[in-house]
Amino acid sequence: MKLQTFACTLAGLASLPSAIAWGAAGHEIVATIAQIHLDPSVLPVLCDILYPPSSSSHKASTSSAYPPCHLAPIAAWADRVRGSPAYRWTAPLHYVGAVDDAPADSCAFPGPNGWAGRHNINVLAAVSNKTGQVAAFLSGEAGLHEGEEALKYLVHFMGDMHMPLHLTGKERGGNGAKVTFDGRVSNLHSVWDNLLIAQALRTVPPNYTWPLPDMRGVEAHLRGAIYDPYIRRIIYEGFGTDAVAGRFTDVEEWLDCPADDSDAGGKWLPDTASASASAFTAQHPSLSLKRNAGIRKRHRASRPKFAPAKRDVWAWAWVREALARVWRGGHDEERWDTDALCPYAWAREIHRLNCALPVWPAELSVAAEDGADTHGCAHGENVDGSEEGAELAGHPRPHPDLLELDTPAYAGKIRAEWVVERLLAMAGVRLAAVLNTLVLGGEAGLAPPGGVELA
Repeated sequence: MKLQTFACTLAGLASLPSAIAWGAAGHEIVATIAQIHLDPSVLPVLCDILYPPSSSSHKASTSSAYPPCHLAPIAAWADRVRGSPAYRWTAPLHYVGAVDDAPADSCAFPGPNGWAGRHNINVLAAVSNKTGQVAAFLSGEAGLHEGEEALKYLVHFMGDMHMPLHLTGKERGGNGAKVTFDGRVSNLHSVWDNLLIAQALRTVPPNYTWPLPDMRGVEAHLRGAIYDPYIRRIIYEGFGTDAVAGRFTDVEEWLDCPADDSDAGGKWLPDTASASASAFTAQHPSLSLKRNAGIRKRHRASRPKFAPAKRDVWAWAWVREALARVWRGGHDEERWDTDALCPYAWAREIHRLNCALPVWPAELSVAAEDGADTHGCAHGENVDGSEEGAELAGHPRPHPDLLELDTPAYAGKIRAEWVVERLLAMAGVRLAAVLNTLVLGGEAGLAPPGGVELA
């Protein structure tokens, strides 16, 4: 699918065909929620990585304004580059699927026959790997290019991991499951990527169109995007304020990881990945150690004053633990999770929604193409959208043979239970906690929403 520009009309957003988890809007919403929950000292370090001081696009050190940059513009970068030759190998890193998984009849994660696709090439392994690469850069063990790309991937993959259909390989994560939504032909993946969010944006109460007086710290991180009212609503009604209780009463539990003392192993990064990164660095000599030093200086300045050396020791310990896990034997999911970062354990709960909600409607039965490998196809491979595109030009044609999902029983239930909002918020909170911990060390956790107040 060609990347569609998000800053357009709501109708345009609603018409986007399926291709990327959550679509650009969903990824930017996750990144913004994460930014709102960052410790104030963390964002400048991240901005220096994304916009290095010697870069012509540097945004972090030239002004005292806060925030020095935004994470949202880079949130969908991984989808923008995945089709280019240098990054084509990363396409399977956006999803994971189990061989035995067959929602809505039965959900296996992974089940007795394990994971589909290449060993360790999936979104759960990618979250663990990219977290370790960011830690390696902050500890001086990796270059700026590796740190910058790892941060962009981490922001993106944390969003991918919280989209239920990116955790199943059935019908390419629903890309091959044709349905209708509001009478128009689409597919199940597209409904979750774009249409549910687009519908939510259209129905945000008008009072969220303007800044809320008791959320000035939140407003600092909004960019005038079409989804700003939606974020205000998620923060205000979801997380709540001192005066108003929110829907999300278990936010602290979102960061919990189950105890797991098992060892695991197996190298997962393909040789092509290392070769690609090395080639890029060789072609860009400006990415020097001197340039990296300025970023690490800001990073060191952001650490707690009482433990000047503890952060570097902790960060590299995280990397060593991750490397040890990927080289030791054991189950894949044991290799991806640690006591502090557990993408498999987090995703396991999200994957259950495919059967429990269900995300995959029980009435939907789509026969796979003869001989097709329903787990091996990339989720980003879009089904033929010609029929859907033709209907957008006029009134939708009746399709009695397809299941309509814009109904009270399906879309209405998802709206009433705040399923999409909860997943977006959960992804943002977990991303913020990981980024806070990477920069500050220890158990940095979360800053309260709107913690940065503007005079």
